[in-house]
Amino acid sequence: MPDRTQAMTDGLTTQQVQEARARHGWNELPEGKPPSPIAVFLRQFKSLLILILALAAVIAFALGELIDALAIGLVLLLNAVLGFVQEWRAETALRALKAMLAPMAVVRRDGQEMRLPAREIVPDDVVILQTGDAIPADMDLLTGEGVQADEAALTGESVPVTKTPLGEGDDGRLLAGTSLVAGRAEGRVTAIGADTSFGHVAKLTASVGEKQSNLQQRLAQLAEQIAVAAIGIAVLVIGVGILVGRPVFDMFMTGLSLAVALVPEGLPAVATITLALGAAAMARQKALARRLQAIESLGAASVICTDKTGTLTENQMTVTQVHTAEGLYEVTGAGYDPTGHIAQDGHKRRAGDDPLLAQVLETALICNHASLARAGDGWQMIGTPTEGALVTLAYKGWAPACPADDRLAEVPFTSDRKRMSVLARTGDGAVLHVKGAPEAVLEHCSEVMTASGPRPMTPADKDGLTKAYGDMARTGLRVLALACRTAAQGDTEETGLTFLALLGLIDPPRPEIASALKAARSAGIRTIMITGDSPLTARAIADRIGFDDGDVLEGRDLDDMSDTALQERLRQPAHFARTRPEHKLRIVAALQAGGQIVAMTGDGVNDAPALKRADIGVAMGIRGTDVSKSAADLVLLDDNYATIVTAIREGRRQFDNLRKFVLYLMSSNAGEVVAIVANLALGGPLIFLATQILWMNLITDGVTAVALGVEKSEQNQMERPPRRPDAPVLNRRGFRTIASFGLYTGAASLWLFYHTLPLGVELARTTAFTGMVVFEKVSVFAFRSLQQPCSRIGWLSNRFLIIAFSLSLSMQVLAVYWGPLQALLQTVGLGPQQWGQIALAALPLIVLPEGLKFIRSRKGVHGAGHS
Repeated sequence: MPDRTQAMTDGLTTQQVQEARARHGWNELPEGKPPSPIAVFLRQFKSLLILILALAAVIAFALGELIDALAIGLVLLLNAVLGFVQEWRAETALRALKAMLAPMAVVRRDGQEMRLPAREIVPDDVVILQTGDAIPADMDLLTGEGVQADEAALTGESVPVTKTPLGEGDDGRLLAGTSLVAGRAEGRVTAIGADTSFGHVAKLTASVGEKQSNLQQRLAQLAEQIAVAAIGIAVLVIGVGILVGRPVFDMFMTGLSLAVALVPEGLPAVATITLALGAAAMARQKALARRLQAIESLGAASVICTDKTGTLTENQMTVTQVHTAEGLYEVTGAGYDPTGHIAQDGHKRRAGDDPLLAQVLETALICNHASLARAGDGWQMIGTPTEGALVTLAYKGWAPACPADDRLAEVPFTSDRKRMSVLARTGDGAVLHVKGAPEAVLEHCSEVMTASGPRPMTPADKDGLTKAYGDMARTGLRVLALACRTAAQGDTEETGLTFLALLGLIDPPRPEIASALKAARSAGIRTIMITGDSPLTARAIADRIGFDDGDVLEGRDLDDMSDTALQERLRQPAHFARTRPEHKLRIVAALQAGGQIVAMTGDGVNDAPALKRADIGVAMGIRGTDVSKSAADLVLLDDNYATIVTAIREGRRQFDNLRKFVLYLMSSNAGEVVAIVANLALGGPLIFLATQILWMNLITDGVTAVALGVEKSEQNQMERPPRRPDAPVLNRRGFRTIASFGLYTGAASLWLFYHTLPLGVELARTTAFTGMVVFEKVSVFAFRSLQQPCSRIGWLSNRFLIIAFSLSLSMQVLAVYWGPLQALLQTVGLGPQQWGQIALAALPLIVLPEGLKFIRSRKGVHGAGHS
C-alpha cells in the first residue's frame, strides 16, 4: 500500500495506478454478457404452447400437409419476431439511459488534479469531491468541512448523513452510489466495483433467480389443457373410426390431423400482438416494459410494495411551517419552486413588511451552502435538501440576497453539537447566525425575538416552544431551530443567543399519489410502504396520502420474527420503516408465500433485490439507479406513481382480452371438432377439407382475434378485486362456454351439410364450410365483453373489429366465388337459398348471448369469473 502521507499530498503515481489496476481491475460492477440478438430471438420459443405448435407443424409435414406446416411455421416466426422487436427495443432503450451520462471523477495523481472516467479509479486513489458530486467508490474521508452525504439510494434514509474525517468521529466513510450534498472533501479509495457497499447489494440482486411471470404460468397451464384435449380428441376419433369399420391407419392419421386442428395456431401470435400493442401504449404513457408480460403481470398484482423517498414523495424537502414566539406562519408550495408564499392569519407576508420574518429569512439564507438556479422550465437546487428548503423559503418571503463575502467565519455542523453557526458582517458589526436541532439551540438561547426586537426568554416561552417542537415532530415534520446574536469580529461563541423560529420541514408527497392510491384501493390492491426513514416520518406520510390505517413496524421488528410469523403479520395492514435490503426481500417473499402477486416499486440500489424477487419490479427511470432499472420489469420514465395505476388498468385489459380471444378461438375450433367427429360417426363424406380447416383457423380467426385483443377497458375493470394468482385462463365456466358454442356451431354446420347434401357433396361442403366461417365471425360479438351486452359497450366502438369482421367475410366471399381460391379450397358458388339458411342459423349466436348478458347486467351480476 502506498504511503498514506504521500497519498494525501501527491496521490498515486502512474506506475502505482497500473499495478493497482492489474490487481483490482476496473471500478465498475461486473455485468453479465448482454444477450445477443440471436439469444433474445431464440427465447421467444420457450413457451410450451409454442412447442406444441412446433410439434403440430412437424406432424402436419409428416402427413404431407405442406401448406398447413408452412402456415404454422409462419405463425411461429411472426410470434418470435414481434416478441424480439419489443424486448430488443426495451434493452436498447435501457442501455441508452445508462450511457446518457458517463460518470466522471476528479483525482490527484503525480501531484496533479485530473478529471477522468470514474471506472479508471483504483484503490488508494485520492478523490476530490465538491457539493453535488456522485461518490464513485467507497473511501475514507481524509479532509473536509461540513461534509454531508445523501445515502438514500443505499439506505432509503432521506435525511443527509454528516461525515467527519477519520479519527474525528464515528462516520468517516463515503460510500459508492451515494452523493455529496454539502461541503468539499478529499477521500482515499478503499474499495471499487463489486467490493463496494453498492456492489454488495448488486450481488444480492444477482443471487435472486429468474422468475416466470403469472401470464407465462397461465399460458403454460393453458398449453397443458390444450395438449390433454388434443390427445383426447385424437384417441376418440381413432376409437370411433375403428368402431364404425374405418381402416385403422386412416383413422390414426385422421386423429392426429384433428389433434393438430384443435391447437389454436393463431393464439401465440394474437397474444404477442396484444401484449406488444399494450406495451406500445404504455410507452406513450411513459412506462417502458422490459418484457412483454410485464404490464399484464402488474394488472394481476394484489399487493404493491412501494418505497417512500422519491416514489411516494418528491424527494425535495419543503418548509411548511415557521413557528415564532409571536405566532405561526404557513408556507405554500412544494419542492424547490420558490413561487409559493408565506402567510400569517390568512395574509401574505414578506421580509420587507415583517421585521421578525425578515430576521428569520436572513439567518436561513446566511447559515446555508445551498443555491437555487433556473433550469429550463423549473428550478435546480445544489446542496443539501434541508438547506435547499431554507433558500426556497427565503425566496418565497422575498428576502434580499446575502453577499458571499459577508461571511466571516463558520463553525460547521457535527453530530455531537447538532448545530451550525456562521459569523456574517452586518453594517459596522457582525451577527452570529445559528441553525440546528431545536434542543441544541434552545439550551443556548437567553432571549426571544419579537417584531419590536429581542426580549428575555421566560420559562413559559421555553415550555411553549418545546411543546410546539414536539407537536410538529409528532406530525412527521423535521424541525430546525434558528437563532442569532450580535457579535464582534471573530466571536463565534454559541451562547446568549436570541431565538428566532422553529421551522417544520417535510419531504412532501407527490400530488398525484392520493388519487392513485385511491384507485388502487378500489381495484382491491393493497399498498405497503417500505422505507428506510423513521417510523414517525413514515406514519406522517401514510396519514397525509390516505394509506389504510396500520402499524408502522421497524426493520428490527422483522429480525425478531420468523417467516411464519411475518406471513401472519402481513395479513393485517402494516408499513415498514428503518428497513434494510434483506428486510424488503423477506417481506416480498412472505407475501408471495401467502399467495399474493407482488409488485415492488423503487429507485435505489437498496431496492434492487426486492425488485427482482417481486412478481413485477417497477423502477423509476429518472431517479432510479442503473442497478434498480436492470432488476426491474417495468421502468417508469417519468417517475410518476400515477403511471402505475394506468399500467394496472392496461394489464387488466390485456388479461381480459387474452381470456376473450382464447375463449373465442377455442370455441371456434371446438365447433369444427364437433362437426368433424359427429360427421365421422355418422359415416358421411368429409365435411371439411384440410385446407378449409387451415383457412378457418388461421386466415379468418386470426385476423378477428387480433382485433378482439384491442378491445377497450370495461367500465368496472378497476372496481373489482385482482384475479387469484392460480386463476387459469380457462376455468369451468370457460369450458362450458366453449362447449356451448362448439356444440351449437358444430350441429348447425352438420345441419347445413346434410340438408344440402342431396344437391351434391361439393355444394354441401362449401355451405357447411361457409356457415362455420360465418358462425365464427358472428360469435365474436358475444366475446367482446364477458359481462356487458354490445348494446351497452357500443356495437361499433371497436372499429378494428368491424374492419376485421368485414374483411373476413369479404375473404370468405372470395373463397366461394373467386376462381383461384375455389381451386385451392375446392369450393363452389352458393345460391341465395344457402346464404339464407346460413343467416338463419347464425342469428341465435347474436340474440342468445346478448339477451343473457343483458339480463345478467340488469340483475347486477358482475365479476371477473364470467368466462
